[in-house]
Amino acid sequence: MMWIAKLLGIDKWIVGVIAVLALIAAVGLGGWWIHSTIYDSGYQAASVKYEARIAAEHAAAVTARNDEVERQAARQNEAKAREAERIAEMQAEADQLTKQIEELQREASEDPDAGRTALGAPSVRRINKVR
Repeated sequence: MMWIAKLLGIDKWIVGVIAVLALIAAVGLGGWWIHSTIYDSGYQAASVKYEARIAAEHAAAVTARNDEVERQAARQNEAKAREAERIAEMQAEADQLTKQIEELQREASEDPDAGRTALGAPSVRRINKVR
């Protein structure tokens, strides 16, 4: 260091201070570079890890949603089948009641006592069929 001071014509203490400042700057920059490298690599590792976890959770949520949609569709189809069966039963009952009403109306129109104010036995039987 002395030869630098003699070469530049500067006091040896100033050269020492400059050397110490340069050393501190080099250590500081090196430390900063080491810190940022470690931080960045740690950040990247965590980022990859959590992005993979989020992607897995997203895929699981999509699968669960699709399974639920399929389950609901199956239940709706079952309900529609039961509804169609019940509608067919009700239609058969309505057809049977319509036939019974037509039969009773036919019997009433053929009843010879239809104009009387009192009910005869055939009229009572027809009324009892309705019950």
